[in-house]
Amino acid sequence: MSEQFIKTHVQDHVQIIELDRVDKKNAINNDMYIRLRTMLEDGEANTDVRVILIRGKGNVFTAGNDLGDFNNRPKNGPSKGHLFLRTLHRVKKPLIAQVEGLAIGIGVTLLLHCDLVYAATNARLRLPFVNLGICPEAGSTLLLPQKAGHRAASELFLLGDYFTPEEAKEHGIVNRILPPDDIHDFVWEQAQKLVQQNPQALMETKRLMKAHLQDATADQIEAEAITFNRLLQSDASKTARKETLK
Repeated sequence: MSEQFIKTHVQDHVQIIELDRVDKKNAINNDMYIRLRTMLEDGEANTDVRVILIRGKGNVFTAGNDLGDFNNRPKNGPSKGHLFLRTLHRVKKPLIAQVEGLAIGIGVTLLLHCDLVYAATNARLRLPFVNLGICPEAGSTLLLPQKAGHRAASELFLLGDYFTPEEAKEHGIVNRILPPDDIHDFVWEQAQKLVQQNPQALMETKRLMKAHLQDATADQIEAEAITFNRLLQSDASKTARKETLK
């Protein structure tokens, strides 16, 4: 089933991963997390792939976790989403994200693991974890304050309001903002520029830039998951999710 919701192919040394669950605003369910993880692992292992590009179909990046799937998480052991985040954190090849329309929850936190992020002017971003009675994930409670500063990260996390691509750029989440009609071609041009670079030099440079936070980020991903799962079982979180799903 996840195959119909996530498409992938390799073109000119770029692995394109495209979320395609448009009727659900590309919300990510458990099966999709499994497929995303497999795609990243395949892209890392494929010597023909030099760059990985993540984008959404239908002028939407992703509305985040499928809230209905929260009830299907394992009682013990890591969730499918958590396993995906572990893999995402370890990707050695350059990661590009193309963000159009909604980018909510993990649709924002996964951007913190990407090397280049380009957003359309119609992008609307949000980190509504606290609003749902849970905490952020993906190591974002470490990475976002490091990029944006403590006060800016506090505003985004603790209030959970929508924010603009301009604010995302100001906070170091986004590299550049483009008109919706231009973003597809621009992102592809950037991907091809990376393809022309020496692959080993790219990966080593990425590794060196991330080295000082690599272990700390991995630890934070695990710590967040423990708190996330505990809060998820709370009555406050269950009520908030029910209200959101109405």
